[in-house]
Amino acid sequence: MIPYKLRLPLIFGFLVLFCFSLTAQELYVYSEPASNVPAKSLSFKYAGKWMGESALGHKHTTSRQMAESSIGLGKFLMLRPAISFGNMYNTYPDQKLRFESASIYAKLRLLSVDDVHRHFRAAAFVKGIISKNDLQYEEITGDGDQTAIQGGLILTQLLHKLAISGTGSLVEVMHPDRWKDFGGQTFYGYRSFNYSLSTGYLLLPRKYTSYEQTNFNIYLELIGSRGLDRDYSFMDLAPAIQLIVNSNAKINAGYRFQISGGAYRMGTSSLSISYERSFLNVIKRKKK
Repeated sequence: MIPYKLRLPLIFGFLVLFCFSLTAQELYVYSEPASNVPAKSLSFKYAGKWMGESALGHKHTTSRQMAESSIGLGKFLMLRPAISFGNMYNTYPDQKLRFESASIYAKLRLLSVDDVHRHFRAAAFVKGIISKNDLQYEEITGDGDQTAIQGGLILTQLLHKLAISGTGSLVEVMHPDRWKDFGGQTFYGYRSFNYSLSTGYLLLPRKYTSYEQTNFNIYLELIGSRGLDRDYSFMDLAPAIQLIVNSNAKINAGYRFQISGGAYRMGTSSLSISYERSFLNVIKRKKK
């Protein structure tokens, strides 16, 4: 009999192998591929995340709203500034959205091996986050929950319509409480290893006849974290769907939920919906 905690990871592994027999895009909903946005292009994204919580005997929903822009500075380098607003760290019953965080993300492509209908990419990234949130949970993220620095490596393989990507990163919390003296006690973790394994499959159209065709993609992502200075870990599964309209607009919807682990987290499930619009060749170089 397979232990319950191993069932979903094994199912995920089976789906990965199954997808190799299918004929996806690497535009993941929860993670980032090794590929960059095209050079001299811009994209703007608005995303919302909703999570159910319980406080003082009342069930309520909290949210985080994020706006970001991806900038293709060249073939190998992209930048992504972002800001977020939310009420996830408010004291119930205060549900007003407030400014939460600002961040800057940079990704450098290190390797590109291209072939017909396939490619392999490797990239390194670094992200700096300034957050107004207080430390409250063991979980360390790069999403604006803490003031932090994150850096890591992404490997992505595209095989015709299937994309598989793996990410590993270190996150270091830089909150001022880290350097306070609490009598030798450590109440929060300040360092974690975060990882993801993502697959995507282009379901529709079966055959391309025009760039104006709407694409329908399905995704399955395994997302996890392990504390490096505190003994905690967790693993989430995140199925998602995506529509790409006119090759320049994306509509994403996903549901993320915990399948194993015992970390003290804000919540173990959340719903995400986002919209992104891309503009090609809008950054003009000055003529000499």
